[in-house]
This record gives sequence, structure tokens and C-alpha cells, in this order.
Amino acid sequence: MVAKSCMTFEEALDLTGFGKFNFLAMLVNMTLITGMAFEIMSVAYLVPASACELDTTVFQQGLMAGMPLLGIIATSHFWGYLADTRGRRKILSLCMVLAFVTGGATALSPNWIVFSVLKFLSSSAVAGTYALAVTLLSECTPQSKRSVLVALTSTIYLTSTGVMAVLSIPILQLSFAYDIPFLGISFTPWRLLNIIFSLACAVGAIGVYLSYESPRYLLRVGDEDKALEVLKGFFVINTGKSADEYNVGSLVLGEETGKITKGLWSSIVSQTIPLLKPPLLKNTIILSILFIIVYVGLNPFVVWLPFIADGVMKSIENGDDDLTFCQMLNSHQTAQNTTAVEVNDCSLNKFAMVTVFVISIMIASFNVVLSSIINYVGRKQMLMGIQLVAGVAGICVGVSDSWIASTVALIIFITGMLNFGMLSTFSVDIFPTYVKAMAVCVTLMLGRGSSVIGINILKNMLVNDCELAFYSFGGLTFAGGLIAFFLPGETKFKKADPSES
Repeated sequence: MVAKSCMTFEEALDLTGFGKFNFLAMLVNMTLITGMAFEIMSVAYLVPASACELDTTVFQQGLMAGMPLLGIIATSHFWGYLADTRGRRKILSLCMVLAFVTGGATALSPNWIVFSVLKFLSSSAVAGTYALAVTLLSECTPQSKRSVLVALTSTIYLTSTGVMAVLSIPILQLSFAYDIPFLGISFTPWRLLNIIFSLACAVGAIGVYLSYESPRYLLRVGDEDKALEVLKGFFVINTGKSADEYNVGSLVLGEETGKITKGLWSSIVSQTIPLLKPPLLKNTIILSILFIIVYVGLNPFVVWLPFIADGVMKSIENGDDDLTFCQMLNSHQTAQNTTAVEVNDCSLNKFAMVTVFVISIMIASFNVVLSSIINYVGRKQMLMGIQLVAGVAGICVGVSDSWIASTVALIIFITGMLNFGMLSTFSVDIFPTYVKAMAVCVTLMLGRGSSVIGINILKNMLVNDCELAFYSFGGLTFAGGLIAFFLPGETKFKKADPSES
């Protein structure tokens, strides 16, 4: 009988192999990110579709669209603390259940204020989902495949936004209206679409409930036996061999574990303070700035892409295809302000939604290609390249006199959203396990929270000063590419995490 060895966690994880379990883990990750994306990005379709019934102004629509990101600001830190102290799987299950309940209830909103409050609550519930899902996936994946799988989470997010566009086409074209007197509302197509979007969170809750807890987290909190049991489960599923053949007898984490503290406030402080002190402080600052720039510069365009596509396609249908891109948006807005009042029609153009779907799938496919070569090109170089090219393309949208050229430039500009996931690969590698979930949640919170400002500013600029919108947001995105130069290189990542030395 071969003696069992004592190994570091990374060595033990590598021995589990890469196969069926990892694909199942990616599938669970897919359900979680889809649920989160549907809940947060649903405002891109529900806000314009509900404008006639809820009688909302441009300012009110901006507030409604920004609510999901305000919810993220409110609770991301809290979810990160819970995940680092109570476990990834348990907290993800709770997030998904709460999001399903509050997100589904939004369909019964009698006015824009109730809609905003419920969207705030549902987004607060899913605030940590992306970060925790990425953390759970990374801690269950061998180091050699980790960056690829984490980068692919952006593909899931991008595909989800495209699927939302496809779902909205048949639903929003319906014309039913069922009165619900005791709520003072009429149940119309946008409300049905809201319920359909919220069902994704229910699926995510079931998926994560059936999954494993992170063995790295279990080892960090001192439950070595349970961590070994989970790793043996990975080994059996991946190799088809008996658990007895897994040649690991004991584990060491191989990195600083931090102090276990009691009490909510003291625990939150203990999870946060290391991020604000050397040696982690420098990377915390750089990543926080980059998350803010990337999300402020690009996320508003992702949120308002259905609005932009709808405006351009309706202008083309009206014969205004001899105008510039921004002139087409302005022409459509003027026409909409007149006709919406007369015919009470806020449905989104079908071809525009197909266009959104195609763009999302194109970017998602491109992300698959980039994810497959990330280890050859290098994450830092790839992030910088994507950011710089996207910034130049964003500026070109406002410069070009051809709406076709501007549309191509806009697609290239939005492709910069690939860096949402790319930045997350930095977060999961730079920070040690005991603050990893907190670090990912906090940096994502800063990025998504800051983009609330961009969402409100962009909608007004698209209506009142379209060209300046592209110059400003494109320039900010380009600046992010320059700042990314200060990120640590690949060799420094390995030194940052002793378990990977």
C-alpha cells in the first residue's frame, strides 16, 4: 500500500485532474452568472418597455436603470465578508433565493418608485454573486486551467445579455393587459418578461445547492477532513477511480490564513484591513482604479445598448439613414417623444433586439478565442490591448460621418467589456484565500457602483450631446489602458500567493 503524502492545497488540487467535475462546476457557475446577469441587466429592457405604462421621464429612467448598481454598492462588502467567514456555497444559495423572490415581485410594481426599490433589493441580493461564483470556481480548478475558466465567465455574462434580447422579442410584441384591481396595475408584457428573467435565479439556487463547497475555504477555516473529502470527490468524478487511490493524506494551505475573529464588525474589519495595508495595498489601489474606469467607461453603454440599437433601427425604418449615428439617435428621440404619447407604444424594435443578440454572441465568441490564448499572450498585455483599442473605437463613434462606420466602431468599443472578466482574473490571483472573496467583492463593488454615475450621465448625454458622450467615455476607457501598465506581471502573481510558489 502506497503511503499517503502531505501536500500543499495546490498540489492536491492538481492531483484531482481536470475533467467531468470541472465541466459540471462551470455549468453551475453558468447558472449563477446567468441569474445575476438577468437580474442586473433586466433594467436595460424593462425600463424602456415600461416607460409608457409607468409614465417615466428620462431622469426617472436613469434612476431606475441605476438601481441595480446602487444595490451592489450597498451589500457587496457584506456578501464578501459572509463568503469568507461562512462559506461560498451557502451564501451563494441565499443570494439566489432572495434575488428570485424580490426580482419576481418587481413585476407587480404599480409605479417607478416601487420598481426602483424592488430592483434595489433584488440587486442587493445578487451583489456578490459574480465575485463569489468566480471565487468558488477558481478554488475548485487546478492552477493551470484557472485563468482560462475564470476568463470564460465573461462569455457567460455576455451570452446572457444576448439571450435576454432574444427573450424580449416575442414577449414585448404581445399586446395583452389583465387588470389586477387590488394592486392597481395591469399585467402587461413587460411584467411577464420580468418574471421570466427572475426564474434564472431560481435555477441558479438549485445548481449551487447541489454543488460542493470550496475545499480551499474549508482548509482555511481548519476543516481539513472535509476539504480532503471534497477533493476526493473531485478526483472520483474526474478520473472514475476509487477515492482510496487519491494519494493525499494531509493538507497544508501554503499561504497566510489570517486571524479568525468573532463578532460581525470585528470580522468585517479583519477581512478588509489587510487590503488597505502593504503588501496588498498597492494592488488594491490599482485594481480599484481600473475597475472604476472600466465599468464607468463601458458598463453604461452595455445597459443602454437596447435603447441605442432601438433608436438607430427605428431611424433607418423612418428613412433617416443619411444621418450620422448621433443624428439618428436624436431624430428617433424627437419622434418617440411625439408618437409615444399619441399611440402609447414603448415596444422595442425586433430587429434592434436581434442586433443586440448578435453583438452579444459575437463578443462572447471573441472572448472564447481570447481565453484560449490568454496564457500565451499574458493577461496584462491582453487587458491593456483591449482597453486601448476600445478607447480609440469609442472616440471614433462620435467622429465618423457614416452611421455604418460608427456602428462598427461602437461594437469594437463595447467589446472592451471583455475586461470585466479579465480584471477578475487578476483579483482571484493577487489576493490570498482568507481575503480573496472580500477583495473580489470590494473591487467589483467599486466598479459597478461607480458606473451608476455613468449610466445616468450617458442617457442624458445621448439625448442632449451625443458626440461628447463618445469622446468622454472613449477617452476614459483609453486612459484605463495606460493605467493597466502598473499592474503586476505574471511572475509577481506567483510570488503573491505562497501556495503557488
